[in-house]
Amino acid sequence: MPGGPAWVHPEAIAEARAARQWYEARNAEAAEAFVAELDLALERIEEGPRSWPPYLADTRRYLLRRFPFFVVFREVDDRVQIVAVAHARRRPGYWLGR
Repeated sequence: MPGGPAWVHPEAIAEARAARQWYEARNAEAAEAFVAELDLALERIEEGPRSWPPYLADTRRYLLRRFPFFVVFREVDDRVQIVAVAHARRRPGYWLGR
């Protein structure tokens, strides 16, 4: 099982920031809720990455409950790698090359 904090791909960080900014422009409370839910997702993934079903190209995904996003991640060399913070209804699989 992986240990330590997850490594987050720079593009996944950019995706999370863009989503937060989009919500912030519309509603500050929604932006805070998005960040809180994303933080919880990362904690849960780090605690038990194999708790979520396999997804595409040896990854797994964690679906956010209140927002149309999911976190794509994989385990590599005993470490969790966050590959994407993807919108559930846009450009499926765009992150496959990461």
